[in-house]
Amino acid sequence: MTWRARPGPAGTPADRIAARHGRLLLHQELPRVRESALAWRNGLGALLAGLIGFGLLKGRTDVGALAAPYGAVVGGLLLCALLCAVGGAVLLLRAAHGRPAASELPGPAPGTLPAGPVTADHTEALHAARALTRGVLATLGCAAVLTAAVALTWYGPAKDGPRIAVTTPTGSPCGEPLRTADGRLALRTDAGEVTVDLSTAVTLRAVASCAALPGSS
Repeated sequence: MTWRARPGPAGTPADRIAARHGRLLLHQELPRVRESALAWRNGLGALLAGLIGFGLLKGRTDVGALAAPYGAVVGGLLLCALLCAVGGAVLLLRAAHGRPAASELPGPAPGTLPAGPVTADHTEALHAARALTRGVLATLGCAAVLTAAVALTWYGPAKDGPRIAVTTPTGSPCGEPLRTADGRLALRTDAGEVTVDLSTAVTLRAVASCAALPGSS
């Protein structure tokens, strides 16, 4: 059986208008994606700058002041935020400005028409849109992780400070030193604030914890 190709019905004015409209959309597709990528890059950059500035307003500035293992957790979160920020920045730059290399179009396959500028622009627009989506997600992930790290730095438990154990004829109080005045030492203990007269102290030593000391208060 032999198949013969026959011309189809003639195009109508509506068909020609639709074709022109589709071709116009293809011509404007890549510039539109580039413009959107620039807007997202500027907006997300301002968001990250605001978060970093807000995180420096108050709170601990030394991660080493956090109790274990919160310091290590904050360090890991900051590393994740840095990686997300770098990945997001690269993807947004890729979407806004293209690859940092000259585009090389492959040769046409046998029996097909060569790829024209419209086809190349459409392919690049698809790649730019994909990079824009991934860059936005990576940057928003960076903002979320950075917020978690800052919040943990602010509200995480502090590392226990030094404790002082005092031996007196009437007892052996142990706690965190608060202040000294008129030969008296104020300690914060589990039972509350205790004031010790240093003139009656037999021994005075720094300890890592009061829990292991017998008879401490």
